[in-house]
Amino acid sequence: MKLPLEGVRILAVEQFGAAPYGTMLLANLGAEVIKIENATAGGDPSRSVGPTFLGEGDSLYFQSWNLGKKSVLLDLKSDGGRLALETLARDAHALANNLRGDQPAKLGLDYASLAKANPAIVCLHISAYGRDNERAGRPGYDFLMQAEAGLMSLTGDPAGPSSRFGTSIIDCMTGVIGALGLLAAIWNARETGKGCDVDTCLFDVALAQLNYAATWYLNDGLVSSRQPRGAHLALTPVQTFPTRDGWVFVMCMTERFWQVLVNELGRAELANDARFKDQAERLRNRAALTEILDEEFRKQPTAHWQAKLESVLPIGPVYDLAQALDNPFVKATGMVQDIAHPARKSIKVLAPPIKLDGKRPVQRAASPAGADSEALLGAALAAAAAAAKQETT
Repeated sequence: MKLPLEGVRILAVEQFGAAPYGTMLLANLGAEVIKIENATAGGDPSRSVGPTFLGEGDSLYFQSWNLGKKSVLLDLKSDGGRLALETLARDAHALANNLRGDQPAKLGLDYASLAKANPAIVCLHISAYGRDNERAGRPGYDFLMQAEAGLMSLTGDPAGPSSRFGTSIIDCMTGVIGALGLLAAIWNARETGKGCDVDTCLFDVALAQLNYAATWYLNDGLVSSRQPRGAHLALTPVQTFPTRDGWVFVMCMTERFWQVLVNELGRAELANDARFKDQAERLRNRAALTEILDEEFRKQPTAHWQAKLESVLPIGPVYDLAQALDNPFVKATGMVQDIAHPARKSIKVLAPPIKLDGKRPVQRAASPAGADSEALLGAALAAAAAAAKQETT
């Protein structure tokens, strides 16, 4: 199957999460992603993040962000590294980086610096806070953004402290937004012959995830807060309920689903109870409704409620990580792939969450650090080495 981004070359000066996730998605779709790693540091530091390693300079953590990418090692602060970068840029459609906001211009990774080599190149900048404000030089990571953007204030049980999302969700979301902007700009550059800078940052993306809660506050001063049982801020019953052997999440997002729920539970009279007659009253009396529904759901195990309700209203089991990944449905949908890796017979990875003509793209392991330097830059590196030698003599 021909992938839609075959023939697109993207250079990636990146490390850890946000940009690597976005460029990995592009690699999944067929783009040639060349990861430019710091030669003076031995490559992306995430290669050394455990707990599970795949030999020297590689780990399962690193692979989870970088599947399908090639690798070259360059010192971008040296003349030779700069020459090599410009050589690659001449034939590239884009360059993505996730450095601090004050670094791209200094290292010549912005459009103004690279347009001489390639007027159509698109330069994607993913920073912590942006490149055009007082925080441009500040480092930052996912969890800091969840804290300052107010997301942690909405996460966790009201009786406990604020909590972050369990994984690096802002890194992933920022990578997706960055990839979207990059593709849009590449499309325009193909039409016009002129590239541009594209910017997004962790803070902006984190704040954007407030979505309707932000709109409520900005217009009516309504300050949302953490809800018990992971409940929806405005609709109920939309929350977890205890079963005989675990928990389920029920989502009565519409009046029809509420009617179906009480009928299936054998509690049709609740629909006529004045306390629960509509969404507003159910929200006002959520504690009382929760107590009643808890009693009903505790009568049977999770599997019973799944079988009884899954075809008539939105319901799902609350799984731990192992249960989620061992779920037979995950296997049936092909969301786990086995890929070859030199350190093992194969490693299992999550598949791309997208299908083309009904099939998921097949992934491959990321290259070892610098493994593609000779193939991609042999002549340029030789010239750079000769120039450096001449300078020292």
